[in-house]
Order: sequence, then C-alpha cells, then structure tokens
Amino acid sequence: MSKKRILITGAAGQLGRVLTEALRIKYGKENVIATDINSAIEEFGLFEYLDILNIERLKTLIDQYKITEVYHLAAILSANGERNPAFTWNINLNGLLGILNLAVEMNLEKLFFPSTIAVFGNTTPQVNTAQNVPLLPETVYGMSKTSGELWCNYYHKKHGLDVRSIRYPGVIGWQSIPEGGTTDYAVEIYHAALKDQHYTCFLEKDTRLPMIYMPDVIGGTIDLMEAPKESISIRYGYNLSAMSFTPEEIAKSIQKLIPEFTIDYQPDFRQAIAASWSESIDDSQARNDWNWKPKYDLDLMTKDMIANLKK
Repeated sequence: MSKKRILITGAAGQLGRVLTEALRIKYGKENVIATDINSAIEEFGLFEYLDILNIERLKTLIDQYKITEVYHLAAILSANGERNPAFTWNINLNGLLGILNLAVEMNLEKLFFPSTIAVFGNTTPQVNTAQNVPLLPETVYGMSKTSGELWCNYYHKKHGLDVRSIRYPGVIGWQSIPEGGTTDYAVEIYHAALKDQHYTCFLEKDTRLPMIYMPDVIGGTIDLMEAPKESISIRYGYNLSAMSFTPEEIAKSIQKLIPEFTIDYQPDFRQAIAASWSESIDDSQARNDWNWKPKYDLDLMTKDMIANLKK
C-alpha cells in the first residue's frame, strides 16, 4: 500500500478543525491537507482553497499531493439548509457526486462520507432507532444525506469503492461554536453557562435527541477508517450514538458544577426539525463490526467541556 495521504474538505467546520488536528497527530502534518472555501484560516498549516463544486481544482489537488484518502466533510447543515434549499442540495449532493467520480477515476483507496440522524423522519421509529428503517427526512439537509448514502452504497457495489460512512448524532465540542445545526444548543449552552449563567434554548425542554462528544466522534471516525475492509458490512452510514438527553437534562448536568445557572425556553423553527428526528439510536452494528464504544456520558462530557472552556 502506498503512503497514506489525506485530503479533508470542509476542514474549517466544527468537526473539520478537530479531525484535521487529530489526523495530523496520527499520520504527520505533511500528510494531511486541509481544504475549505474559507481561505481566512491560518492555523491549519498545510491548507488549500477549494470550492467543492470545482472538480478540476479538486482533481489537481488530489494529483498534486498524491492523495490516497478523502474525508468529505463539506456540507450545508440542517437549519441553514432550510434557508436556501436549492443551494444546499447543490453543495451537499453534487459536491459528493463529484468526489465519488474522482475517487473511482483516480483510484483513491478510501473515501469518508459523514451522514447524519437527519436522514430519519416521522416514518422512523424514534426510540432505539435500528440500522435499517424507513427514511423520510423532512429537511433538505436530510434529503441530501439520504441520497448521499444511496450513492455511496451504489459506488461501492458498482465500482468497488471503499467508501465508509457514519450517521452522526448531534456533535458537541468545546473547540468552536457551530453555526446552522439543530443540535447547536448543546454547545451554546456551555458557553452561556460560563459567560452569563443563563441560556435561552431554541428547543422545548423535553426534546430528547441523540448526541456524541467530540473525542468520541474523532475516535470513532478514525477507528472506522482504520478497520479492515472485510469487517465493514455497511457502506451507506453506520448508526452511531453515545448518549441521549433533553435540554432540561443538560441544564441539570451543568447545574451540578455551576449551581447558579438558569435556563428558559423559546422554541423556534428548529423545534419542528428536532421533533422529526430520533430520540435514541441502536448502534449495535457499529459495535459488532468495528468495536465502536463511546467513552463519554453526559456528566463526563459536562465536566470536560467546562474545564476546557474555562481555559
């Protein structure tokens, strides 16, 4: 096998920043190329500007850096996606199709595609959602990711492409404040707790959603990509989860460390999006296939979030 050379699209996003750093620690700074449409990123080191729809530019970068793997993170998220559906569809789906075609044409060894719990909808059992269930998403973000899952599965079966995918739940991390997601409250609330000791939540207090802490996201993603090919039985998005909680429950977890913290609730359009998603996830297939196991529960995450944000 040739030397591993990784290109990351959407590297300036919430997940991309942390994943870029983790991959560079593991494989060497010179072997991980960060790309994004946001060219004002200076802390990335080896960085290239990339509009994900510019296939010729992407092809040039893959050839220039002798890329063997692509982590395709570039996407418009759920809440922002509803503000401009056509643009979201173009970026999320056509961006993926361009990379799938190049992966086959240029013989890439692996491709990572992040899917999401947004593929689920009101036809999906919401409690302990199984791996294979009816999908009828209610957002353009979810529609694009559902279609993306099908295309990834198609390219694996049609072309033998080693594409791997995870259906991420809400991702929580202290490294940045996300923008445009329905689960963003679970990051914002920690910042507000330390700054103002109060948070106004855009979801109702009993809205339960599956979540995962950033160290588990990074560990799980790399573990999936490092797993032997023969152990991967799903090419369209493994269910993955670590915990499920409501805004009220995360507030109570914070109050154990910051007793003066208060919260109120002013639900907006994101409440309807959240209500269409699963409350909890059955990720037993990931646990069986490549030994997925999260390390953080709600209280451990809260302790770590607050400690890092205080720094």
